Parts: sequence; C-alpha cells; structure tokens
Amino acid sequence: MPVLTRLIPSPVVVDIRAGALDDLAGVLADQRISASGKLAVAISGGSGAALRERLAPALPGASWYEVGGGTLDDAIKLADAMKSGHYDAVVGLGGGKIIDCAKFAAARIGLPLVAVATNLSHDGLCSPVATLDNDAGRGSYGVPNPIAVVIDLDIIREAPVRFVRSGIGDALSNISAVADWELANREKGEQIDGLAAAIARQAGEAVLRHPGGVGDDGFLTVLAEGLVLTGISMSVAGDSRPASGACHEINHAFDILHPKRAASHGEQCGLGAAFAMHLRGAHEESALMAACLRRHGLPVLPEEIGFSADEFVEVVAYAPQTRPGRYTILEHLDLSNDQIRDAYADYAKAIAS
Repeated sequence: MPVLTRLIPSPVVVDIRAGALDDLAGVLADQRISASGKLAVAISGGSGAALRERLAPALPGASWYEVGGGTLDDAIKLADAMKSGHYDAVVGLGGGKIIDCAKFAAARIGLPLVAVATNLSHDGLCSPVATLDNDAGRGSYGVPNPIAVVIDLDIIREAPVRFVRSGIGDALSNISAVADWELANREKGEQIDGLAAAIARQAGEAVLRHPGGVGDDGFLTVLAEGLVLTGISMSVAGDSRPASGACHEINHAFDILHPKRAASHGEQCGLGAAFAMHLRGAHEESALMAACLRRHGLPVLPEEIGFSADEFVEVVAYAPQTRPGRYTILEHLDLSNDQIRDAYADYAKAIAS
C-alpha cells in the first residue's frame, strides 16, 4: 500500500524576536533568498520613510518603492514599477495594506515575497490571499505564501496598541470559525481538513490561554506565531474556512452596513466570535473568550464600539448575506430579529456574571 504525503506551503524562514529587523539582510543571504542583496522593498509613505532610513545602509543593493495605498491599482502600479529591476525577491515592509500590495505585485512579476510586518493587526501577513480595494468594493486575490516572515517585536511595540488588540481578536476568532466548519461537516457533509482545523484552532487557543499582556515579549511572540500559523492553515485548506465563520460574517456586516462607523477588523471578529460561541450553546467557552477579550482591552458588547443592541441585531441578521454558501451557526439557526435580540440579551447577561 503506498504511503501518501502532502507538502504544506509554508515560509522557509519565520523569524519572530526582538531585533529581527536588524538581521534582515543576513537572514535573506543565509537562506539563499537573496545573496546579492538585489531586493525591491515596498514601504508606506509615512512610517516607511523612517524604516528606510534605518535599513538602507544594511541593504545597499535594494530599491525602494513607496506604495500609495491598499488598492488593486496601487498593487498593479507597484508590479509595473518593479518588473524591470532583475530582483531576487520583493520585501513588503509595513502593515497589512503594504504587505497585501507587495504580495500581489510579487505574484504578478513572479518573485518570492518576504513579509516584514510592522504590526500584528490580523492574520493576513502569511496567508495565500491579498485583500485589495477595487472598483466593486474589496476583492480577495490568490497569491503564493511569503517565502519568509520577519517580525521584530521591538517594531511591533512601537505601533499603536490597538493593532495588537486587533490581532488578538482575529486570532481568537479561529476557535469559533473551526467550530462552524465542524458544524458544516456534521450538518451538510462539507469536507473538513483536520490538519488545517487543528493548526487554526491551536493558534487561537494559544492566544486564549496565554497569561501575558500586550507589552510582553512572550505574549507577542505567541500572538505573532498564531497569526502566522493561521495563514498557513488557510494554505493547507486552500480556503479561508479555518479562520472565517460567523465571526467574520458579522465583521463583514458591520463594514457593509456601517462603513464609516465600523471598528477594527479584529475587534469586530472577536466580538462576533464570542457571540457566535454563545449562540451554539458553548456558554463556558464564550465567557472565557469574552474574559480574554476584556483583559486585553477589546470590546465584548456592541455598545463598547458605539452600536446599539438594535443595530447589532440588524448586523447579525444581515451577516449570512456577506458569504453566500458558507454554512455557520447563523445559517444553521436562521434566527428571526426577535430571536437574535433575545439571544443577545442572554449573551450580555451571561458574560456580565
């Protein structure tokens, strides 16, 4: 009987530690990603300038490209500017918008991407997806995984703490997303990838159970590892399923219905995940998740991000429309507005005790 294996798409390098940015050139050379130092580095127009000044002496062969924003047009312009440079690799140095633009541009010109994250706001830094604004709103574009991920904890601490909090909410939401995937498997026969589910769930659980805070190296390392692992879980699954369920449907509904008032991605996903866990009857897990969110300064009630209970009911009722064909606890229960209102009152009471 043949022994079957599969290759998991993952970075060659994952370097998460204080001071990692200072060793970027050496890491890329040692791993044979760029021995020549011919790199195309994408940066933002704001904080990227200071990082360029700091890194330029160590990367004398690099060319620097300022990214205008996080749109598809920005990514295409970046690719067009880079394509004649004969580079070894593209480096995306910045937050999510910069890295997503760099991902798309690198894929378009056939070069490997090195993701150097300056904040931990979401799990996209190592995912096989570039999320970019386009004329129709926002699109997700399939791209290769980064060949390397570098996260300097010193740089992470320099970013506003709200970015770390957002990443916490996104990581914790994996627990709810995997529960939704398992529900779809039981109720609809949807195929579930056990490895992808295990990776995503354990990434969320590690953040949930860690006793540290947003300023601790130990906690930031676990969070960064969790976000990297979540991206790998999506590559294993070939889909966002291990990290996106009712939690993300609720997040998308906030963004669509209230685009000018919406909170951060991670805040909305964390709140959505805690509520979704309550809906499925996992009250102990929901309370534990809410306690973790509270401890790290994230919202657990919509009122804490400026929305009334009635507005939250509207968001939850609309949420299934954001991902047609995705089966979660929201589609399973198919609650009326009155039932959502009652469930929310129960949830608010349960997590207050």
